Amino acid sequence: MLRHYYIADDLNELVLVEKELEEEGFTEPQIHVLSLDNVSISEYKLNNVEPVFKQNVLQGLGLGAVIGGFIALITLIVPYFSGWHTAAIGWEIFILIALCSFIFCTGEGGFLGFKKPNSRFARFQALLKKGKHILFVDVDPVQEHNFRMIMKTHPRVKSAGCGAAVPHWVVSCQDALHHVSKRVF
Repeated sequence: MLRHYYIADDLNELVLVEKELEEEGFTEPQIHVLSLDNVSISEYKLNNVEPVFKQNVLQGLGLGAVIGGFIALITLIVPYFSGWHTAAIGWEIFILIALCSFIFCTGEGGFLGFKKPNSRFARFQALLKKGKHILFVDVDPVQEHNFRMIMKTHPRVKSAGCGAAVPHWVVSCQDALHHVSKRVF
């Protein structure tokens, strides 16, 4: 899949684009709008980017987990080679320290990531502050032609390049979850 980015001023235009894409077989998990005006995005019933994905939380959690895992490993290796684990204190305290280190570092990484915009969207921050809206669509290769034809009919929505998209299986899982939630709720 390939992610296409577009810049727009008018949310009405994005509503039309989203409707045409859905009529052509694109699903909700493939289409997102990134904006600082979350209220208007909700009013227009556009598929907004979840707040956790607007920030670098997931990358921060991953980095924190790697650092925490390294510290936890050291916390377990040092007592082993020093022979401290054979003392009356045993392994329990070292395992507890390793676990606490891992959890703390993972949480701290997520917190630090929350302070930064998502690296995939960093290039759009100046445009977002000017009130622009970013449409991005994850397109399968078989959908590429139809996607381009639809976007040609919307000249006020300007192309802003392409990038890596989420894997196809993630979109499929989101589709399945969306269908289940519609039936249940």
